[in-house]
Amino acid sequence: MTVDAHLHLWDLDRVAYPWLTDALAPINRTFAFGEVRPQLEEAGVDRVVLVQAANSVEDSAAMFAVSSPMVAGVVAWVDLLDPELAARQLDEWSLHPSFVGVRHLIHDEPDADWLARPDVRASLALLAARGLSFDVIGVLPRHLEHAVSIADELPSLRLVIDHLGTPPVGAASAEPWAGLLTALSQRPNVWLKLSGLTTLGAGSDAARLRPYVEHALDAFGAARVLYGGDWPVSTLAAPYADTWTLTQDLLADLSAPERADVLTHAAERAYRLPPKRD
Repeated sequence: MTVDAHLHLWDLDRVAYPWLTDALAPINRTFAFGEVRPQLEEAGVDRVVLVQAANSVEDSAAMFAVSSPMVAGVVAWVDLLDPELAARQLDEWSLHPSFVGVRHLIHDEPDADWLARPDVRASLALLAARGLSFDVIGVLPRHLEHAVSIADELPSLRLVIDHLGTPPVGAASAEPWAGLLTALSQRPNVWLKLSGLTTLGAGSDAARLRPYVEHALDAFGAARVLYGGDWPVSTLAAPYADTWTLTQDLLADLSAPERADVLTHAAERAYRLPPKRD
């Protein structure tokens, strides 16, 4: 069984996505589950985790409305700046068995220290108390620094770092990314998502991505690295089939149990996924 732990959907007739502009014209349209399902099946993906793509309850509600046994989990949104409201929203989302975690588009916040705000930390404590995870979009080194701080402050909160923490593909140095990833790996409540690979600047060039993926696997171990296709954002660089082939290439040197961890078990552990529905 294979889990794609990072899949987006959006319906532009029902939900607003301010970040979708003409600059992203190829994906500035509706993407429904029916479009990606045959691509997932062709790749051998059995289950998916839907991940929020807007800081809105409407986006989360739309994900929960998807009816498919392939949907193993939903990473939704709550207003982390308002702990009382966040608690009520968590109550509402918890009515859905597929609710596994929360994410906020922190990279769209002008304040690089948004994760350090006291109200945000108080809301993250609510997630920890409820056994939920929190996805971190680590675009800036500062985001990863805050993730280290959160992991220490809330050791019972499972953190999932999206898109390998955005490694500096093609740069002269891998720092400070490499050092921050090592620091994060030393916190046992942190997982790392092998997602967004084709849009990191290397397309489907496995050779350019391999040093960063190898560092991630060396630091975290396969048991805490999980696969995510990042569809449909990934289609800006390559079709889903190419993303899947690239991932297989990058994992080729792993043992069979290690590949099973990355492709299945790490996601099950990070998100505490419920059993598959028939």
